[in-house]
Amino acid sequence: MKREANLTGLFVPLVTPFTDDLRLAPDALARLADEALSAGGARGLVALGTTAEAATLTTEEKRAVIRICSAACRAHGAPLIVGVGTNDTAAAIRTLRELAQSGDVAAALVPTPPYTRPGEAGTLAHFAALADHGGLPLVVYDIPYRTGQHLGTGALNALRRLPQVVGVKYATGAIDAATMELLASSAPGFTVLGGDDAVISPLLAAGAHGGILASANVRTTDYTELISLWQRDATGPARRLGAELARLSAALFAEPNPTVLKGVLHAQGRIPSPAVRLPLLAASAGSVRRAVDLAAARTREAAAA
Repeated sequence: MKREANLTGLFVPLVTPFTDDLRLAPDALARLADEALSAGGARGLVALGTTAEAATLTTEEKRAVIRICSAACRAHGAPLIVGVGTNDTAAAIRTLRELAQSGDVAAALVPTPPYTRPGEAGTLAHFAALADHGGLPLVVYDIPYRTGQHLGTGALNALRRLPQVVGVKYATGAIDAATMELLASSAPGFTVLGGDDAVISPLLAAGAHGGILASANVRTTDYTELISLWQRDATGPARRLGAELARLSAALFAEPNPTVLKGVLHAQGRIPSPAVRLPLLAASAGSVRRAVDLAAARTREAAAA
């Protein structure tokens, strides 16, 4: 029987704030987590995703990030999803077991094995092993432009039948026939979460249950509202807000994620520095300015009204 994880709604994949000298800024992370869940109204958080620059964090930093996010989620009664991105099945199982022992993690976000590209049969075997031995519910991260591997409808259907697989973060870069088949075949206990920020509105219109959206670090309340509008079939307001947020997302992803996003958060005074770790470079001033203006647009409109 599939485990119930109740992962509908908005999940914010938090950035990892750094100081100017690239040390972890735990107080800023705690504030971001609290803001997303309180004023922002997010359903939950994602720690150690791509937006968190997880690949550049030390083991101790990763544990600190999980502790901070876990504390915020406990305080607000919200679920925490933790990214576990590796092409080493045995290592992923060890990480999942450690996370499961904490008791604070609702699910793990796991991409198809990147770089190795084991094929659909190998991918299914990978997730079956994680499901059998990891001890945590799994959200499959389908993002072929990063992993180098496309998952067909048959593979996704096979994955969602695994008892521990409770959802998919769907970030294929397209809404096509395969997308519609996935949404039409969704079963109880399996959640489809959009992961391409710029097209989240049409994906929600087609039946997605929510999203894991990096852009929601900036305007959490509006992304929460967008999901709610589509769930209530308020199509006119949903389309208008979705179009506006798509423009914001395009600006936030004008340079590699999360460089522009961190620039905006720093300009808003929410993190101490826009610093990112190599191989990322800080976003250009022009990209940050454009995104800051779009991030503030609805605030200005509300004030004028």
